[in-house]
Amino acid sequence: MTRILFIVPPNLPFDKYVNPADNTRHVPKADGRMYGNLATDMPLGIMSMSAYLKENTEALTIQLIDFNIELNALDRFDAASFDEYFSATLAERYADFQPDIVGISSLFTPSYHNLLALGRSARACFPDALVIAGGSVPSSMYRQIFRQCPDFDALCYGEGEKPLLDLVRATDRRAYIAASPSWITIDKILRGEQFAHDFIDNLDELPFYDYELCEFERYGLNPALTAYAAIEDKTNNFHVMTSRGCPFKCTFCASHQVHGRKMRYYSLERVRADFERLRDQYGARTLVVQDDHFMGDKERARAIVDMIGEMGMTAVFQNGLALYALERPMLEAMHRAGVYHLMLSIESGSARVLKDIMKKPLKVSIAKRVAADCRELGIYTNANILIGLPGETKQDIEDTRQFLRTVDANWFIIFAAAPLVGSEMHEICESKGYLTEGYIGQDYKSAVVETEDFSAEYIQEQIYLLNLELNFVHNADMRLGDYSSALKGLLNAIRAKSDHAFAYYYAARCFTQLGDHDRAAQYHARAVEFFAASTFWQRYRDHFGLVVEPAVALAA
Repeated sequence: MTRILFIVPPNLPFDKYVNPADNTRHVPKADGRMYGNLATDMPLGIMSMSAYLKENTEALTIQLIDFNIELNALDRFDAASFDEYFSATLAERYADFQPDIVGISSLFTPSYHNLLALGRSARACFPDALVIAGGSVPSSMYRQIFRQCPDFDALCYGEGEKPLLDLVRATDRRAYIAASPSWITIDKILRGEQFAHDFIDNLDELPFYDYELCEFERYGLNPALTAYAAIEDKTNNFHVMTSRGCPFKCTFCASHQVHGRKMRYYSLERVRADFERLRDQYGARTLVVQDDHFMGDKERARAIVDMIGEMGMTAVFQNGLALYALERPMLEAMHRAGVYHLMLSIESGSARVLKDIMKKPLKVSIAKRVAADCRELGIYTNANILIGLPGETKQDIEDTRQFLRTVDANWFIIFAAAPLVGSEMHEICESKGYLTEGYIGQDYKSAVVETEDFSAEYIQEQIYLLNLELNFVHNADMRLGDYSSALKGLLNAIRAKSDHAFAYYYAARCFTQLGDHDRAAQYHARAVEFFAASTFWQRYRDHFGLVVEPAVALAA
């Protein structure tokens, strides 16, 4: 009997969990402290590997612990570090299980240091086990990982279904790792060996994901979905993926390190069968589509959207969609399918940055047209924006600011461009010395790039200024007189950050315009309270010249 323990590390560094920044999502616990709120996406890679192993092997038992779920569920957190917490949890829960293989899945760099900590904890708790890791971070950062944590026996290069199956089947597992180009080891790196993907070309060969493994009911309320203000029912959501790969070469992306650039698709028949099973067996109402490039085949994408509508479900496209493919007929089909909220990957309001720096196939005019079409159809939109790329200038950021004030998206999410290892952006930053100390492990809210044109502190400040300007001071819904839609975003901001003075201030104005003067007074009073109590909010109040009087008249 082979025993496998899969582990998902927290997607926040320890310091951002125990000391969340003022401008980030946080939640209170019973100990009276605020903690960072961790996204709880279903681990599709692990669920796919688990299903593939169970279908192709016997005498196998698999367990999963997702520390994002575990940490969110805690009433209090008493450990001095994640290392201490990981070690205690693994020793307590899995002493009897004693896995033969411990597999840690790390997709994004904010989980990097937690990956290392879990490697150390797993080695200490299970000294006889093979300790391995996979995902985008190990595929791209294997040299850094082995330098800082030699406790790993091997790291998987790219997708893991076939390499892991071969590992489980091997009579001598360590000998197999030493011989296979799908597994990265310290010795192979020292010898300069090359590593190779081992893809499954026909995705229909993969069985239905092992949703039972992840205790799907614990993922029913995903904090990441709080960004979707127009989705009222945030329960019974199930993550899915209908394709792998992306042919584009955006400089900030490193997904090709895992899935490659060639598009591979599940057949439409298979997609329908999986969706029907999720609906009928698990009660799925919302499908959270995780494809890197869902619009790779526009006709196929349209067929899947129509399928979702016919089946009485709706969808969220968490990774955003290629805007060039969001033509009016596609948007109309999405609306008919109950898709009332979209993430628009606008990325920049500077045509120069999009073309010459990001190498993204998008014109700013398309972004403006898609946002306007969505508004006309009644589809709420979030626009994702990146600033702080190498080669970008302060004037480019100003151009972005001015352009975005003309875009009719409902909400804007401003990110710092992150130098993902394996991306062209990282190569540029590393070659030119643009990376600040400690950049590895930071998230899209933390600026870590400094160039001849800007400092990291400048980008950090611009991120929040753009957020306040576009979402509050010059809110598009309020500009267009749609105060009900404006309230969706403002109240959502309050749910994410309970002391958001700007959100209370502008919500009060919306309630006034809607004739709800009692709530307007209540929200304005809270705004006054939070502005008075916080130098953080006072600074931005003064920057934008807000007049916040205790008994200010809120007449239209």
